This record gives sequence, C-alpha cells and structure tokens, in this order.
Amino acid sequence: MRSSVDWAQTERHEMTLRIGLLGCGRIGQVHARSITATTGVTLTAVADALPEAAGALAQATGAETRDTAAILTAKDIDAVLIATPTDSHFDQIIAAAQNGKAIFCEKPVDMSVDNIRRLIDVVGRAGVPFLTGFNRRFDPSFAALRARLRGGAIGAVELAIITSRDPAPPPISYIERSGGLFRDMMIHDFDMARFLMGEEFVRLHAVGSALVDPEIGAAGDVDTAAVTLTTATGRICQISNSRRAAYGYDQRIEVHGALGMLRAENQLETTVELATDAGFARDPAQHFFLERYAAAYLAEMRAFVAAVTTGTPPDPDIEDGLRAQILADAATRSRETGQPVDLPPA
Repeated sequence: MRSSVDWAQTERHEMTLRIGLLGCGRIGQVHARSITATTGVTLTAVADALPEAAGALAQATGAETRDTAAILTAKDIDAVLIATPTDSHFDQIIAAAQNGKAIFCEKPVDMSVDNIRRLIDVVGRAGVPFLTGFNRRFDPSFAALRARLRGGAIGAVELAIITSRDPAPPPISYIERSGGLFRDMMIHDFDMARFLMGEEFVRLHAVGSALVDPEIGAAGDVDTAAVTLTTATGRICQISNSRRAAYGYDQRIEVHGALGMLRAENQLETTVELATDAGFARDPAQHFFLERYAAAYLAEMRAFVAAVTTGTPPDPDIEDGLRAQILADAATRSRETGQPVDLPPA
C-alpha cells in the first residue's frame, strides 16, 4: 500500500498539481476560481452532466472538457475535486482512489455512514490523500478563534454556541433530495463543533419545525432546528439553524470558558457605521455563502494543494466526514423520535 507521503514523493511534473473538476455548478465554479488563484496547481479538465455548464467553465478557465470517466482515469491528472451531487460521490471516490488520484470531496461524503466506512477502507488501501470540503474550518475568523482557544485564551471550554441561518430557503426540489436539514445544512456546524471542542460528543438531542415554509414540512423536512451536544466531560455545544434570516447570512460562533469568552461575529458588507441622534446603524450582513466564505474557499484549496504536494495528511479528512455524518444521522433520528441519542465512540 502506498502512503500519502509516498504519493507526494512520486514525480509530480515540476510540482504543479493537475486537477480534474467533477461538477461545474455553483460550488464547482467557486472551486475553479480558487484553483486559478492558487500557485502550484492547474485546472486541467472539467466535467459536468450538462455539457453547456462544462463548456462555459472550461472557456472561463482555460481547462479542457472531458467526461467524468476520462478524468478519473487520465494519466495527466493528479487529483480530482468532486463537486457533483452527493449520490454520485461513492462511485467517483472509488474510481479516483483506484486510479491513484488525490481526492477533494465536497460535503457530505455520502448520505450513508456504512458507505463512508467502505470508502475509508478503499481510500486507505489506495494510500491517496483525501480532504473533506468543510470550508468553514478555513474561515480566517473561525480559524483564529480556534487557534486562540487551543492557546488557552479562555481556559477550559465550558459552552459553545454556533448560529447558522440562511437568507432564504432553497427550492423544494433541492429539499427533496438534500437528505434533510441536519445532513445538508447543519453538517457544517457539526464539523465546526468538533473542530472547536477538541473532544468527541457522547449525547445529542435535536428538535426541529417547519416554520418558514409549510412545503418543507410536507416534504418531510424542517427549516428551523436546534441541537444540544454533550461531551463525556460535560462540555456543551448548542447549534441553531434556520432557513430564513431577513437580515442576511447569519454565521456566528461564541465559546465560553473558565477565563472568558471568544466570539466571531458576522461579516458585514462594509465596516462603515452611521451614528446620529436616531442611534447607530451598520450595513447588512453579507448575503450568502459565496460572499461570506470566499476567503475560506481559497484557503481551503491552498491547504489541499500544500498537503498533497508536501505529503502532509489533509485536514479535515474522510474520517471527519464520517464523524459529521454520524452526528447528522443522530440528529435526524432524535428529531423524529423526540428522544436524545447516545453516540457511538469515535
């Protein structure tokens, strides 16, 4: 079996990492821009189920258009970035690993925990690097908060509060195939909770309602939810999600500890504040994830390229994808039954 370090030490064509992009939709376009803005990497080819989408992105980036199978087996491609619908990830990851490609896969890795465990085995036997696309770990504010947390700025962590609210719900057609709010939206927050707390959770309790759009409830999902997670030492994390925020994209973190508190606030359109006799007024929060996490996506890509070319294991990896999915499944079950769920050991 070839280790990730061995993989990086093989000849890599003057250390330029050649990437094939699978999926040219909204998130694929974000990653394509990050690739073109990163040194030491080139976007060699793109593929999409819609040829016009692939053609447009190829023209914008100078990449070739190829079909998915050709990218997964190509000798002139070192890594694949999987930004296709989740139900296609399983087969693409297996093919990429068997063909010796480094893998960057958007979350969730798969909707099935059992499938992810199978993929962990395949990726491990192939010895290829694998990064799970939890971009929020790379947000400058969130990363700085976590660094100060690990540096002991507030002492022992006691309580973390994670808030994530979208400006508006997605179409019902998306809701119906998303796997539900906990697997689609809150999965980012589950990963962030693990990233911040530094220990695994042992118990989870979730509640949820359809308050924004009754059609979401009719589709079997919720649009407003809260989850409480507890570690073995008693540390608590509270996560709240909503598919609606009239004031913009709401992304905040607060961590309370024995010596104080760390907090990361929303990113606003500008930092300008108006003060008059009527009070203080600031600009709105940035509208959605494309603007809010632009810097995070770029940092994530640069981290992937650096990990692959130096032989450093990517972080977050496929195991992190598994742990987040376990939490998402447990939250779904807890919401449906109304009961807390005890979580399996890591």
